[in-house]
Amino acid sequence: MKLQLQITTRDIPHSDALESHIRQKAEKLETFYPQIMGCRIVVEVPHKHKHQGNLFNVRLDITVPGKELVVTREPNEDVYVALRDAFDAAKRQLEDYGRRQRGEVKAHAPVLHGKVVRLMPEEGYGFVETSSGQELYFHRENLANNNFEQLEEGSEVQFLEDIGSEGFQAKRVSTGKRQVEEPEEAEPRLTGSAD
Repeated sequence: MKLQLQITTRDIPHSDALESHIRQKAEKLETFYPQIMGCRIVVEVPHKHKHQGNLFNVRLDITVPGKELVVTREPNEDVYVALRDAFDAAKRQLEDYGRRQRGEVKAHAPVLHGKVVRLMPEEGYGFVETSSGQELYFHRENLANNNFEQLEEGSEVQFLEDIGSEGFQAKRVSTGKRQVEEPEEAEPRLTGSAD
């Protein structure tokens, strides 16, 4: 194990089995991101309630080149479940961080603009014309704001282009109208010096 590991337990008795379990989980993190420099793990019971069992909090501070990843999870009555959830979340964060470093971040589709050219209200679908003149099908369920009844032919819309079973279609269609306030006319400024 190359990483520097620090395990802290608070308000729970020391257990060799628990510490061994934590060490195994921490070592396994290196398979998801081999350049981990350090890992601090805190397992604690922050509040003792008379009518409730102990709830275990787990916090992981993982040092990687250029960043520190912090993982906390909802408390759980079972310390092993709390550890499993925290280490699963750490695994996902490390995989995401590695993908970002390698430039494998998923690119988002560009938002396109067009206008509604045909509506079939009884059937619940319509067509959007793109700026290049192509017509794309959209279904009422693809509207971002569920405002199919408010759409009219000629309405300006924003959408994402996606491939469906019948070819390209418009997804997440929205009117994209924003209230733009007209700027108030500024009073003319006088220049020069007052005598």
